[in-house]
Order: sequence, then C-alpha cells, then structure tokens
Amino acid sequence: MGGMRARTLISLVAATGAATFGYASVIERNWFALRRVSVPGVLPQGAAPLKVLHLSDAHLTPGRHRLMSFIRSLDALEPDLVVNTGDSIASPAAVSPFLDALGPLLERPGAFVYGTNDLFSPHFANPLRYLWRSSSGEHDRRPVDLPWEELGTGMTAAGWLDLNNRKGRLKAGDLDIAFAGTHDAHSGRDLYGRVAGQADPGADLRLGVLHSPEPRLLDRFAADGYELLLAGHTHGGQVRVPGFGTLTTNCGIDRAQASGLSLHPQVARPDGTTAWLHVSAGLGTSPYAPVRFACRPEATLLTLLPRLNACASRTGYPLD
Repeated sequence: MGGMRARTLISLVAATGAATFGYASVIERNWFALRRVSVPGVLPQGAAPLKVLHLSDAHLTPGRHRLMSFIRSLDALEPDLVVNTGDSIASPAAVSPFLDALGPLLERPGAFVYGTNDLFSPHFANPLRYLWRSSSGEHDRRPVDLPWEELGTGMTAAGWLDLNNRKGRLKAGDLDIAFAGTHDAHSGRDLYGRVAGQADPGADLRLGVLHSPEPRLLDRFAADGYELLLAGHTHGGQVRVPGFGTLTTNCGIDRAQASGLSLHPQVARPDGTTAWLHVSAGLGTSPYAPVRFACRPEATLLTLLPRLNACASRTGYPLD
C-alpha cells in the first residue's frame, strides 16, 4: 500500500508539473496584457495629459504572430510618444518582423535603447542561476552576432531617437521633452558620463531611458533632474509565486520594483530629488525559457499628468 501511495503521489506531482508548464509556456506566455498607469505631477501646471506607450523585451523570433499582432494593435491607443527599452529581437531574422509589428507606431514620436539581447543571440543557461546572481558580464567573451545596427537604423529612419549613451529632444503632444539614455549595462556598454549633467530646465519634461534598471544609473538620472525613468529587462521576474511575488530581478533593484511604478530613490534625498521609475515586465521571453507564470507579458500606457501645485504629491494611481 505504501508503495502504491508513493507512486500515486509521484504521478500527481508529475501531472501537476506538466500542467503548470503547459499553462506557463502555451497560455500565459501568449496572454498579452495592456497596463494603464497614471503618473501624476510630472508635467507643467495646466498641460494636457501625455500618453506614453512603454514597450520592452519583445525578444522576437520569426513566427510569433500573436505577439506581432498585439504590438501592431497598440497604435489604436493613439499614444503621443512611444519608448522602447530594448531586447527587441532574439534572432538575426527578427529585425524586419519587429519593424513590421511596430508598423504605424513608427509614425509617432519615439525613442529607444538597446538591451543585451539586441546584440547577442540567445543561448541556453540554467534559469535557476538568477536566484543568486545576475546575467551581467556573461557575454564578455562572446561576439556580437545580432544585426543591432539594422534594427536601430529602422527606428531612426522613422524619426525615433537613438538614446544609447546619448541625449535628444523631440516634441510630443504639445510638450518639449528632453531625453537622456544609456546603452546596455549588462554588457558594459553604459557610459553615463556622455550624458551626465543637469537635465535642461527649459524642457517641459525630462525623461531618462535605460534597459536594465541598475541603481547606480538610476541614482545619476534622478540627481540630474530626470523626472521619469523608463526601463525593462526584469521581465517582472517572469515567474512569480502567488503570495510572495517575483523571485529575482536579474539586476540591482529590489524585488518590489521588478515591474510597475515606484519612486527612485524611494525616500527623497536631503535636497528633495527623486524620480518616478517605471519598469516594464516586457512582452517576451528568451526562446530557451519560454514560460511565464503569474506574470503576464505586457505593454504599458502611461498617462502623464500635470502638477496641481508646487507641492504636488508623487503617488501613482493605477488605472486598471
């Protein structure tokens, strides 16, 4: 009887594991969500709200037609600005499909940075290693083998700003926006010194863009006066445990900041400086880890709101 019970238990565990993997790899991985979040107090008093579509971590491979269709459908939101925080492709053949998926979004004001996986082809690695370390530096001895230049040319040709260790400026809605961004930190290409210095006080909004939300970079963006910082990379943890949350961020931020809106630093400095940080849980996964659990793939529509007065509260109000 004892052996029969043991075999039954093993069978139940195996069946539960198989069902969970099937759900995570087939259903939730393709169950795309649109998050709507408001960001108060970042625009000048009296300004009209600004809609910013934040895309990240598509990790696109040819054949992911549901993902491409979802990205293309987002133009119906009529965003004033589109920001792509990297890891857009996962195959040399994915550049054209990704640009096609962006489609009419490329006709809107936009900006982008690269992530590691825009440069290096994905490879198999034990995902459990992220519980005690990040992926930073693991590409140091590998050659760049993805067509990142072709990807960037496709976006800049449409008028999007390349913010990889660069500053830029564009108009979205009725607002003049000053940008600064950094290249990928996990492959050692971030050079904040090239964009360092106080953000232009004459702009209506100052926006910092990076792929991996590393605190050392977030600190500098916030100290230089960028009011809203956009990042991706974390996949929101990709696998979350109900009642506990994400297991890892694969970078230096806290688990509580793995996705969504928060303040950085969470407690203002003595001079009062702090910034909103929005981390996207992203749209895709590595082809070698094609699962999501309790962490749906997502894009986010941020609605930026004006200051009500000089002491406007910095509290985020999710809209859904």
